[in-house]
Amino acid sequence: MEPSADWLATAAARGRVEEVRALLEAGAPPNAPNSYGRRPIQVMMMGSARVAELLLLHGAEPNCADPATLTRPVHDAAREGFLDTLVALHRAGARLDVRDAWGRLPVDLAEERGHCHVAGYLRAAAGGTTGSSPTRTDAAGGPSEMIGSHLWVCRRRQG
Repeated sequence: MEPSADWLATAAARGRVEEVRALLEAGAPPNAPNSYGRRPIQVMMMGSARVAELLLLHGAEPNCADPATLTRPVHDAAREGFLDTLVALHRAGARLDVRDAWGRLPVDLAEERGHCHVAGYLRAAAGGTTGSSPTRTDAAGGPSEMIGSHLWVCRRRQG
């Protein structure tokens, strides 16, 4: 095991941006697993988009899957409702079309938890084709219209 792996994973999990930056700049490998076999991007504080951006900027793999659950960081960000983190992961190449061990896509997790803004982004990014919920697909329905349409569906399910 890489000696700095636990330090980087711990700093990422606690959302300590400056500590993450210092460790990465000192050469800590962004993809080295900690003593529990998890990479920093898998254990990072999902609410800290800046930690995600730093890890990704230094080469963290956005598509690493948990071996037991097959969840990826985008699943975690979607489930917890952290749109900024999810966008950073997506821009870095995270796939939005991969299912976890229970067959759920990130959009499914966002919908289950009522994170309509996250689900709307995921639907717009996928062109309205993923998940199990109906979406607007007519010619006039661009991304903003799809998000608006999806938010209505999401709100209706909550009520």
